[in-house]
Amino acid sequence: MGVTDNGGKPDLSQRLRNWRNKLVADAGFQRRVARFPLTRRFARKQSEDMFRVTTGFVQSQILFACVEIGLFDILAEGAVSTQEIATRASLPLSSAKRLLPSARAIGVIRPAGEDAWTLDDKGAVILGNEGIRAMIRHHGMVYRDLADPVGLLREPGRQTETADYWAYAGARAGEGVSDQDAHTYSALMRSSQDLVATEILDAYPLGKHRKILDIGGGEGAFLAAAGARHPDIGLATFDLPPVAARAQEIMANAGYKNRFEAHGGNFFTDAIPADADCITLVRVLCDHDDAAALRLLKNIRRSIAPSSTLLIAEPMDGSDSGDSLAAAYFGLYFLAMRSGACRSPQQIQSLLETAGFTLSRKISTRNPLFARVIIAKPTGSM
Repeated sequence: MGVTDNGGKPDLSQRLRNWRNKLVADAGFQRRVARFPLTRRFARKQSEDMFRVTTGFVQSQILFACVEIGLFDILAEGAVSTQEIATRASLPLSSAKRLLPSARAIGVIRPAGEDAWTLDDKGAVILGNEGIRAMIRHHGMVYRDLADPVGLLREPGRQTETADYWAYAGARAGEGVSDQDAHTYSALMRSSQDLVATEILDAYPLGKHRKILDIGGGEGAFLAAAGARHPDIGLATFDLPPVAARAQEIMANAGYKNRFEAHGGNFFTDAIPADADCITLVRVLCDHDDAAALRLLKNIRRSIAPSSTLLIAEPMDGSDSGDSLAAAYFGLYFLAMRSGACRSPQQIQSLLETAGFTLSRKISTRNPLFARVIIAKPTGSM
């Protein structure tokens, strides 16, 4: 249904929504729902959900503080008293007594007897995943950029820390990226890649391919995971020269020297090696606006063999709850980054078709919050 009918008036669906909105907005109706036994639980849940949204920044700062003081490492071996946590975290006891109940409220720690604390499930997950901790620390910079979201929305040219951090994206398109720039963002990408790699490898049978070329593959984290899962596959990456050089060293130290190749260049303009039968873009297309994404896809299409397979894996917009969370988060993240978009599969398909690819299939993953997968083939090869 459309928003209006043929006469320009709101259609039935919109009229019903308008009526419902007026009803729900009425303070008297809200009080009646909160008092009525059959709707009281629903009203309370709605109120708590709204409070979580409204106070989300405070909760994220609680989590940031826990990571920064090393709380998860302090509790790694078991229950610890408030006083010992304060001492080991270099906090006044009064500050520890303020932070720890807040950390309990967001579900990362729990009480362990009299005035002692231990990890809860979420805290144990954070302890066991360096990538999550790295992203939590990284968000300190992003939140500074998002302190004035309206200003960012109204001033597309405003410079941000996040845009400076991701030096390869946006207007620079990979030009003039220093070795230090490349090392900084590549290290974060590597540490946060594990969960994404697992989703992709569980969803798509990479083992049927002879060689993978990971474009924008950073320091090789995805390729290392793929190589461990499939020991007979050849591995290659194509990234900016300082990134490729670092990947060569890291992958050699990890035991992949004899089956790994690193190619340095600009993936928008330079010819891409054509000897791989599977080309992967893992969280790469979403980093770029439509024009740049199209340039990248067209360059891949010009370079690769007609029989090759293109695999795109990244968070995508959609109706699933994980998709919606990803779209909400990345919509503002890419605003701060000044480049990129969380696209729907249909939008990616449109870019692929314009670039000369035919979408082969869309593949669901267990957790679309991390990534969905799209498989495409050069047009005319299927």
